[in-house]
Amino acid sequence: MTAYLIADIKVKDPKWIPDYAASVHDLVHKHGGKYLARSGNVKTLEGKPLDTTLIALMAFPSETAARAFTNDPAYARAAATAVSS
Repeated sequence: MTAYLIADIKVKDPKWIPDYAASVHDLVHKHGGKYLARSGNVKTLEGKPLDTTLIALMAFPSETAARAFTNDPAYARAAATAVSS
């Protein structure tokens, strides 16, 4: 069953984005995932606005594959770069 992962990101310092994007896209594909949407054009049409700068929606072939992506040590390094910036 397809598993969906939503990345809801608040960018405080954009300098990490190019390096993060260059590595994380390959990791998504490595684990069988594909991007359904990626955008910095975030607009709330209904409800309380999100405090979000970027959103990405990814589909993985299974929850196991999605968890393999989020548990990949290479992803942990990329995410740590984003969080520390």
